[in-house]
Amino acid sequence: MSLASALKTGDLTELPSRRDEDWRWTDLRGLIRTLPPVSPRFEGEVGAGPFLTDETLTVVNGQGAIDLTINAGETRVVALRLISSTATTAHAGRVRIMVGEGARLTLLESHEGQADGYLSEIALDIRLANNAVVERVVLASDTADAVSVVDAEVVLAAGAKYAQTILTTGARRQRIETRVAHPGAHADLRLDGIYLLDKQRHADLTTQVTHGGVDGTTSQLTKGMVADQARGVFQGRIIVQPGADQTDARMGHHALIMSDRAEVDAKPELLIFADDVSCAHGNTIGALDEQAIFYARQRGIPELEARAMLTEAFVGEVVERIEHDAARGVARAWVAQRLGRSAI
Repeated sequence: MSLASALKTGDLTELPSRRDEDWRWTDLRGLIRTLPPVSPRFEGEVGAGPFLTDETLTVVNGQGAIDLTINAGETRVVALRLISSTATTAHAGRVRIMVGEGARLTLLESHEGQADGYLSEIALDIRLANNAVVERVVLASDTADAVSVVDAEVVLAAGAKYAQTILTTGARRQRIETRVAHPGAHADLRLDGIYLLDKQRHADLTTQVTHGGVDGTTSQLTKGMVADQARGVFQGRIIVQPGADQTDARMGHHALIMSDRAEVDAKPELLIFADDVSCAHGNTIGALDEQAIFYARQRGIPELEARAMLTEAFVGEVVERIEHDAARGVARAWVAQRLGRSAI
């Protein structure tokens, strides 16, 4: 069941619902009563994207599937723009990325809502050969009344390194899911995320990492803030298969709730079927430190500015883990703008 299959068949029963355990907080079947028409082909100008690079690939309204190959030993920085440009229509798109042995790819991915009320599903298939390195930075800027699903399947080979940071402001319903097949074999994985939500926006960051072999590492850190009537969802599952000894896996999710009507649902899971492992997870949900706000106000900082400063510092740990300098700068500016502050 998926949004893409429902769009293809026209069958609403193909939509995931709260009866599906992994979708119980992001119910699409209960939300979508009729499917809108298919998004038309777009022929106009799309303007500049959030990431400035020499190489940009663009998909508008899900049309024009992309196959990107990074040859062995090659180094490239690619901006991938996935744009929804037509109101109250629906589309699905596909991106396949192959990264050769010893190659390096920085993927600067933006999901850009330029219309209202669209339905979108984007599927990504990312495969890393031996000792390949990928950093994927995702900036999801859907409109407030959109329904958006991003589904990434990542397969690592021995010695590969994959790092990911997702930055999102949510949508009417939004789910960004990443599933990683981890071989062990000294491969290294980092999965990070930030969600900053207000009004009635919804964001669901779901991940699943399956360690299938000896000597693999995973580091995961997600931080979020919800205000007004927004809802944040974090689901992280790390599976350590039998024989995947000496796995080192760490998962953390931490969220701030800024309103009595806002909600955060979190489900971190460790499923361990091997003995010689080092695995841990942590989850905290709370409010800003009122004492810190008091001290800031005593120094002449207005309360709203103090709250924004503390929130910016709270999520800043995730931003600073981005390795690509320009992308890290974009992320800092995004956080500052979202919190109503000037980027420094």
